[in-house]
This record gives sequence, C-alpha cells and structure tokens, in this order.
Amino acid sequence: MVTAEAPYRSKILQALEDQNTSVSFDDPLESQMVLNMGPQHPATHGVLRLLVKLDGETVLATVPELGYLHRGYEKLAENCSYHEFIPHTDRLDYLSPLSNNTAYVLAVEKLIGIEAPRRAQFIRVIISELARISSHLLWLGTLGMDVGALTVFMWTFREREKLYDIFELLSGARFTTSYTRIGGLSQDMTPDVVAMIKKYLDEFPEKIGECERLLNKNRIFVERTDGIGMLTKEDAVDLGVTGPCLRACNVEHDLRRASPYLVYPEFDFDVPTFEGGDTLARYYVRMEEMKESAKIIRQALEKIPQGEIHAGKPKKVLPRKERIYTKMEELIHDFMLVNFGVSPPVGEIYHAIEAPKGELGFYFQSRGEGHPWRMKIRSPSFVNLQALPTMLKGAMISDVVAIIGSLDPVMGEADK
Repeated sequence: MVTAEAPYRSKILQALEDQNTSVSFDDPLESQMVLNMGPQHPATHGVLRLLVKLDGETVLATVPELGYLHRGYEKLAENCSYHEFIPHTDRLDYLSPLSNNTAYVLAVEKLIGIEAPRRAQFIRVIISELARISSHLLWLGTLGMDVGALTVFMWTFREREKLYDIFELLSGARFTTSYTRIGGLSQDMTPDVVAMIKKYLDEFPEKIGECERLLNKNRIFVERTDGIGMLTKEDAVDLGVTGPCLRACNVEHDLRRASPYLVYPEFDFDVPTFEGGDTLARYYVRMEEMKESAKIIRQALEKIPQGEIHAGKPKKVLPRKERIYTKMEELIHDFMLVNFGVSPPVGEIYHAIEAPKGELGFYFQSRGEGHPWRMKIRSPSFVNLQALPTMLKGAMISDVVAIIGSLDPVMGEADK
C-alpha cells in the first residue's frame, strides 16, 4: 500500500483522484487499491516510482514520480566553465554520450558564434548516428527482456560491444567518451576507426535481421505489444512527446529535417513513421531508424573531407597541445581559457538535436562570464515520461513493464 510521507502522500493521492478514471465502484470488498511500483524495481529502467491505482489487474490511474536520481546538473553548470561541463553531458543519457556531447557543444558554439570545421561536422554526424544505433540496440534488448525474450537481450549486447570497441579506438574510452570539444573534437578519426565502422556496417543488416526474424512474427511478443500503451497523435503533440515515440503516432517530426544542423541536409535518409501509437509501433520505428542511421553513416564516410578538426579561434577554442608547448601565444590563450573560460556575449540561446530518445536541447543564459548564468536541459526522457498516465490508463498491470520499456527512458537524463 501507499508509503509516501506527508505532504507528498496527500498530494500524490490527490493527483490520482484528479485523473478521470470514468469508473466507479460500490464494491464492499474494495476492489480498488493503490500500489507502489519502484523506485527500486528492475523493470522501471532506473529509479522511477509509479503510484498505480488498480481495479484488480486493470490500471485506472497512474502518477509517475521522478527525482530520485537528481544530481543538480543544471545548477552545477553555473559553477563550471563551458569546457569543464562537457564530461557531465556523458552522464545524462549515458547510453548515448557521443550524442549528448554533440548537442552540448553545438549549443555553446551557437552562443559564442563559431562553427566547427567541415571534417569535424561530418565526424559528429557519424558518432551521433553510431550513438543512436547503440542506444536503440540496448532499448531493443531490454524491451525483449521485459516481455520475456532474453535471447534478443544477449544478441543486442553482443552488437553493442562491437560499437564500444569502435568508441574506445576513436576516443580512448568505451562508455563516457567526452569526445567532442567546443569548436571541434578531441582527436581525429583514424583510418583504423573508419575500417572498423565499415566492417560493422557490413555485418549490421544480418544482425538486425536476426532480431526481426525472432520477434516480428513471434506470437508472444506481438500480443504483448500490439495495442498496448496507445497514444493518439493529438495527445502526443499536446504532451510534448518527441523522438520515436512521437513518430510512432504518425507525426513526421525529426529535427534533422525540421531544423537541420551539422551537415545532415547533405545526406539522403528517410524519417520512419508508423500509425497506431502503441508499443509495437514504437518498436517498428526504432528498428527502421537503426537502418537509416547506418545509411547516413555510409554516406558520411564516403563524403567526409580532409582538413582540420578544430576551429582556428584561439581566443574561444582551446589550442592543440602541440601548439601550447611550442607557441607562447597559444600558451597564453590556453591559460586564460582554462582559468577564466570563454567569454560569450550577453544574451540567451537554445539549441536542440534529434537525440536517440527525442529532442535534446540546451538553453543558456549568459552574462558575458566564463560560465553560464543559467542553463536548462530539455531532456526527452523527462518529457516523454509525462505521457505515462495517458498510456497506462486501462492497461493491465503486466503491461506497465512493456509500456515503460517502449518509452526508453533513462533516469540520469530525466532527473538531471
């Protein structure tokens, strides 16, 4: 039964009552009950707590409660220079750190008015799409495990390990990469990395095909996902849902198309959408997205130009180490940037990318100092979780696990 302490207990119970359950009971046996699910629960994909009002096994109303993993990253950014905060972005959606890095530095570059060289932009596209594949593979494995398909979990983690080998050779780290830099990248992409990526892409269609052959016509998987966790197009838009969850409601919105950044306009790719807005539609969208990401990476590897990977702006971009050790001018710039940070103009900006889970945006308010006056993270996991009460209403208690998994939340990003 409910264990929340006052004043949260009364507020949460009131939130349950405020939801229109459209069901009334005069049952002397009191068939309605309120249960906790989480925050210590393996199927909530992190420290997410759900307060669920049930009639037997049918969900009448739900209140998601977040905040159990709150680390104060937005406040922490006010005490970090813009460069110092880059490693913290790895710890937001920690399943796609390369994508987070890219989103953050693009926002900072927009604030200070610089642009990375074209080669760096191509590499950023490549790593962002590799991060999308890696994130979707983990989602696929955990969703399969949530509905009882443990084999898929093992297969997807096998493929993710190959990606981590690529990330390690590229950046020197497997998990928390901190690879991007304001104005460029920490280091260039070597021919060995390119060869590994091409080999992975050659094998990928067969590997993802294995998972599709196992799941697409599997009666248990289809019945556990088809018609489960329905979300209408109108509700998805009203709730601010983005990413695959929105496109599964047949809304063709993708920031790579709607608000292009980097060099995405130079690539040919489709934006997968499906009708239905249920768990199965979200499965189909993400499966197609992985194939489109592979298509984008192939094109990027073919078109990538030679050249610098660091913008030549010594007063705004940290100089390369070889120049710091040999040039007095660069040594001075490095000292000033490390100790006082880059000084952007006074003002505010917002920039977002199409991250694996949806729109990941960073808002900066600057007073011209070496650190943000305010920073706000628009995390897709946080916004998408707002749809849970709508999606869970009328579902069975066993469906809750599959519906949460279909949203693909990461609580490190939702709680920030």
